[in-house]
Amino acid sequence: MRNAHAMDPRMISRISLRETRSSRAALSIVVAAVLLVALAWLAVELILSATGNSALLMSPVELARHAASLATATIPGALVGAGIAVALAGVALLAAALLPGTKPRHIVGSDRSAVVIDSEVLAAAVSRAARTSARLAPEQVTSSVGHKHIDVVVRPSSGLTVDTDVIREAVESEVSGYGLRRPLTVGITTSTQGVVGA
Repeated sequence: MRNAHAMDPRMISRISLRETRSSRAALSIVVAAVLLVALAWLAVELILSATGNSALLMSPVELARHAASLATATIPGALVGAGIAVALAGVALLAAALLPGTKPRHIVGSDRSAVVIDSEVLAAAVSRAARTSARLAPEQVTSSVGHKHIDVVVRPSSGLTVDTDVIREAVESEVSGYGLRRPLTVGITTSTQGVVGA
């Protein structure tokens, strides 16, 4: 019999994805605002030109004349550079629109509810496990968590060595206890600069 408190798996997946994907709302608002301002300016210039008033910045006729003479009046290198910049901006906007943005969070496998863990929280837990297993001070271990891997940097006391296999085993045990949906590979780096008096 199914638990009454368990959620629908599709709902869990949807909520988890929503919590790990970044919103494109801010970028959409900025692009829309820039386009709206440009269109409003063109509309005002057209109205001013049609009513015989002086232009705010440039009349539509002057704008068309400048656009037509752009190829001959501009240095070719500058024109190519501007074209590349515009193309890169277009590709970046297209990529932002099509590719899913990600937040620094990881999905915890659960059949009952949607659970995510922040990468900074996971890094703190990993650092604690690593320094406990190696008997080091908090400032001697730093960790960073990416989307596919965990990097742990250990700075042992000067003149002493640490067993990286023991640290790796402790970190992997800590991470496996969370039951992340996507497993993370663990990398242990021992700093060549030791800590004095730790």
